[in-house]
Amino acid sequence: MVLITEDMVRRRAEHNNCEILSLEEVSLHQQDIEKIEHVDKWCRDLKILYLQNNLIPRIENVYRLKKLEYLNLALNNVELIENLEGCESLQKLDLTVNFVGRLSSVESLKNNLHLRELFLYLDGKEIGRSERIRARQGLDEVRRRIRQQEQDYLQKRASEKEEAQREGGEVQRAPERESRSSVKAKNPGFDGRWYTDINNTIPVHEDNKEIQGREEKEKTSCLSSEDQEREFWEKPCAYTPESRLEAHRHLDEKKKAKERKAVKTPKAPRTLITPHGRVMNVNEPKLDFNLTENGDNNTIVLDLEVYRHMDTSLMDVDVQPTYARVTVKGKIFQLVLPAEVRPDSSTAKRSQITGHLVLTMPKAQGEIKMATPHPPKVSKSSNTPEEKTRKGNNQQRLEVDPSKHSGVDLANIVPRENRAGEQTIFYDNFVDDPDVPPLM
Repeated sequence: MVLITEDMVRRRAEHNNCEILSLEEVSLHQQDIEKIEHVDKWCRDLKILYLQNNLIPRIENVYRLKKLEYLNLALNNVELIENLEGCESLQKLDLTVNFVGRLSSVESLKNNLHLRELFLYLDGKEIGRSERIRARQGLDEVRRRIRQQEQDYLQKRASEKEEAQREGGEVQRAPERESRSSVKAKNPGFDGRWYTDINNTIPVHEDNKEIQGREEKEKTSCLSSEDQEREFWEKPCAYTPESRLEAHRHLDEKKKAKERKAVKTPKAPRTLITPHGRVMNVNEPKLDFNLTENGDNNTIVLDLEVYRHMDTSLMDVDVQPTYARVTVKGKIFQLVLPAEVRPDSSTAKRSQITGHLVLTMPKAQGEIKMATPHPPKVSKSSNTPEEKTRKGNNQQRLEVDPSKHSGVDLANIVPRENRAGEQTIFYDNFVDDPDVPPLM
């Protein structure tokens, strides 16, 4: 049973900053509400109240709404017009598609002086002036017929309620009968006897035959869910408040069953490494990959085709000596490596073009070969005699013959002092040249 709560009203009062005391309009339609309450206390200034498409059987708790101008109770289970005398400002009342069988209850609206529109879904046509005149002329006769129709209606409603209660009791007793029959079927010797000899043949009693026949009928009468659904909606029934409630409960149970199926049971944690230490191959994200061995560099390369536009922060890489594990958005990719690798020397790079994740893992055994640089290129056009001589001789020596030295030998320059204390520089093997002017 759904009731009107303060939280429900506040959520429907977003246009009024969730304030309910000064609220003038609120919509509580399609909430499966079964009783009107609290609104007349919380929202005294209410002018428009929408309560259509609910399960309200009675108009109540609205007499404090003195400013109420429009009340919409269409598509409910109202059977009697009542308790609206206090709504002094009521101008429009909608009771379309309800179960108002006592038409005399309309007279309770004579004190609502401002009422201008009343919807009862009789024929959907506006009442003209001539119809009003004819109705006033034969008002007494119309009242008498209405009273008689109401008596017939009340008797009919009483029988409908009894039938609904009887059907509801049978529906409640059905599970009990099924449980009792299952208990009997489980107990051996349901006719009161216990049999231990398989060769002992005892005639079956008539009661047992009836029970067996009933069980066979129940088995054959079992229908699929689709057939049961079709049978429920195609079964003819009277349009009454009880049948509408039954249809609502059926839809509610179907919705709850669907929600129960939608709730997924938590999966058991996936086994990555067995208790015996065996590493398992796992590909939860279902990514394509390529594992190759590079003999030149003595490495193992794993190319994992990660989604191109996925953020790198959503990935976690863990390289172990015997396997590599990559977590992509909480889903684990784990692969056993063909050889042992060095985790501390491994690298992880991601392509900016394709988004692939490339793991380069050096092998633990074997020498890592580095790429040798290419020698510098020599121009083929320079073939001078000196270069040919230099190419032919592997060793080269410098010429140090002193006879071939044409410059001044600075090692023979010795400074000497004269009597006046001045320094005079003498040169060994010095020859005075008359053509050279003296130094000043």
